[in-house]
Amino acid sequence: MAKLILTNEVSGLGAAGDVVEVKDGYARNYLLPRGFALLWTKGGEKQVEQIRAARAARAHKSLEAAQAQAAALSEKPVRLEVKAGKEGRLFGTVRAEAVAGAVEAAGLGAIDKRNVALPGQIKTTGKYEVSVRLHEDVSAVVALEVVAAK
Repeated sequence: MAKLILTNEVSGLGAAGDVVEVKDGYARNYLLPRGFALLWTKGGEKQVEQIRAARAARAHKSLEAAQAQAAALSEKPVRLEVKAGKEGRLFGTVRAEAVAGAVEAAGLGAIDKRNVALPGQIKTTGKYEVSVRLHEDVSAVVALEVVAAK
C-alpha cells in the first residue's frame, strides 16, 4: 500500500489535501503520472496544510457562485446538436466534454467535464437528465436535449 497526498479531487477517493492509502499499482500507474497525488513524507505534512488552506479559501468564495450556477442550470434546458442518422441514432455517443461545451455555449457558465455524470451511454436523440457537481456541497441536474445536427 502506498500513502499519498492528493493534489486534486479524485472521484471516489478524496479531495485535494487528503492523505490516502491506495494500492501500489494504482498510485504508480494512475495517480502519480497524472499529477493527482504526491508521495507522502514526514515533510509533506506542511504541504497538506497549505493545500487544505487553499481549498478552504476557494470553497468559501465559490459556494455562493456554485449555488447560483446550480439554480441557473436547473431552470434552463441545454440543447446539444450532434450528428445522427435517420432514426435518431447518434454516430458515436455523447461525451462529458460535449455536455460541458453545450452548457458553456448556452451561457450558463463554465463547468469541468470531470464533474459531469452522464446517465449511461447516450446513443440516441432525446431528452436526458445529467448530473453536474459544481462544488463538494452543490450538485445540479441539467435537462439535456440531444438533437440531430442539420
